[in-house]
Amino acid sequence: MARLLAPVLVMLGLAAPPAIALAETVAITNAHIYSMGPSGEIASGVVVVSGGRITAVGASARIPDGARIIDAHGDVVTPGLVATNTPLSTVEIAEGVEETNDNATASGVISAAFDVQYAVNPNSVLIPIARLGGVTDAVITPTLSGRHERKNMIFAGQAAVIHLGQGPDLLEKTHAGMVLVMGEDGARIAGGSRAAEFVLLAGLVEDVRAYVHNLANYDLGHSRAYGLSRQDLEALIPVVEGREPLMISVHRAADIRQVLRLAKDQKLKIILEGAEEAWSLAPEIAAAQVPVLLSGYADLPQSFDMIGSTLENAARLNAAGVLIGIENPPIYEGGRTPRIDAGRAVAHGLPFAAALASITINPARIWGVADRIGSLEPGKDADIVIWSGDPLEPMSAPTAIMIKGVEQPLRSRDLDLRDRYLHPTDLPPAYH
Repeated sequence: MARLLAPVLVMLGLAAPPAIALAETVAITNAHIYSMGPSGEIASGVVVVSGGRITAVGASARIPDGARIIDAHGDVVTPGLVATNTPLSTVEIAEGVEETNDNATASGVISAAFDVQYAVNPNSVLIPIARLGGVTDAVITPTLSGRHERKNMIFAGQAAVIHLGQGPDLLEKTHAGMVLVMGEDGARIAGGSRAAEFVLLAGLVEDVRAYVHNLANYDLGHSRAYGLSRQDLEALIPVVEGREPLMISVHRAADIRQVLRLAKDQKLKIILEGAEEAWSLAPEIAAAQVPVLLSGYADLPQSFDMIGSTLENAARLNAAGVLIGIENPPIYEGGRTPRIDAGRAVAHGLPFAAALASITINPARIWGVADRIGSLEPGKDADIVIWSGDPLEPMSAPTAIMIKGVEQPLRSRDLDLRDRYLHPTDLPPAYH
């Protein structure tokens, strides 16, 4: 039976993963380094890796005896890219095969408590595709859409950070942030009005505070009724206490202004997501020290929420001093990675260094993992990419990818299938 199943598993990309390689001591030499850290840009330098961590970065860093040498031949070396606001590893086929979508829930009991960490699939065939785009780490966020919309449940759930290396455990950080839907989408769920969603949100925050202060009465059944289940109330405690960020999907300027005011009044730590009209409030957002995750390709009024969309959104926010991250388009939409949208933002005024930061160190800072990823610094995970050219140019590609000091295969299932049928000499003549 096992022999019969093996070919099927291989075709489906579900065969057992190869043995996990061990991190070794490596020196990447003759590298044009964009460290995205204190070392800045180094025209020709060395990155030393040992035990899965970066141990040295510099123009004249000492190469340890016995280190394996990777000569970059003057090519660009950057930190691995950080995809953010992506369903990667929790969705395989977005349209038509609902069973492969574990990124949302239709439960009537949990919303804020929904936790995508339990849906991460380390054998997802989409992970190697993202990795081939230079992505070494990703922030997985749940969604709240379609059949999963539930009345008065505007929280999508909790985000997680993963690495894209090989092995069974990809989780880097759980409970990285809470996801909340506002704007047109949130208004529809909250009863058809933007005013209703803000009143609802303020009430839910107060419910959490009341729950914390009256826990004993809740356990005895003596507390007032709350609008959320116990699971949701518990999940929102670190958000309401300012220990966990709240990513708010919001688009038009008027809603963004209301969100900033509510966050200040309620003392919430927030991240704006989408924010197509944020450029018009750039000074206010900068003063509030609120980061923004945005699309690099939003330039059309797809709805009344986005009438003010412009491809200069990233450049204008960055110029005002806002910490920006360019989010990842759904990986199943053509496999496009954040570097393409970062390059588009450069074409519309965003400086190159700021664009590269928006897909490396900035997302790491926004999601609280900059102590481990996002830049080439001693002590950080050795997530490194060597590029064939400018990393923000569509025709460039990684020539080497390292995650936690382990060099990754430059292969994916679609490439394997391409090569298998490129020269189908093994097929019968009728199929040639």
